[in-house]
Amino acid sequence: MELTEVLRRRRMVRRFAPEPLTDREVETVLAAALRAPSAGSTQGTELLALVTPADRSRFWAATTDPDAEETAWLAGLRPAPLLLVVCACKEAYLRRYAEADKGWDPADEARWSAPYWDIDAGMAALLALLSAVDLGLGACFFGVPPDRLGAFRATFAVPERFRPVGVVAVGHAAPDEAPRPRPRRRAPGEQVHRGQW
Repeated sequence: MELTEVLRRRRMVRRFAPEPLTDREVETVLAAALRAPSAGSTQGTELLALVTPADRSRFWAATTDPDAEETAWLAGLRPAPLLLVVCACKEAYLRRYAEADKGWDPADEARWSAPYWDIDAGMAALLALLSAVDLGLGACFFGVPPDRLGAFRATFAVPERFRPVGVVAVGHAAPDEAPRPRPRRRAPGEQVHRGQW
């Protein structure tokens, strides 16, 4: 598929069919995420791929309130056969930029104009989303609720230095999944400032 077509078709799918993915589809999405840019070639983004039903069940158990009633959103996402948790390591970036070729010694977070560890992780998530579309699959990006981070970390032994920036659910869109109504897309002239604001 041409890139312009992938971009045109990209949307968040919130209802997945239980149909499994092939190993090739899973590996293609993972490989795409790993091609994301990385400031200073730090490579501080790491992925937790949950592909077995048991692992996905553990994810949902750790990240949702067991006493809450299941929402339509959760019921729609639960069947996704791949959950890709994208994690960022700020420490890796601070360490990398304190090395001799960068010279930011001491490693100081204040030197960064933006948290590139999160930006790079976001780029990895976007490449996973686009790769899914290119394969004819659906995908949705969502976050781990802050009050469930401890349970998530404990369940999957995620080191403290890695922060989950978000999760990409990938699978086949449910046959009745229809695009959701959304606000009018802003015109380029409302978002692009040429020469000055």
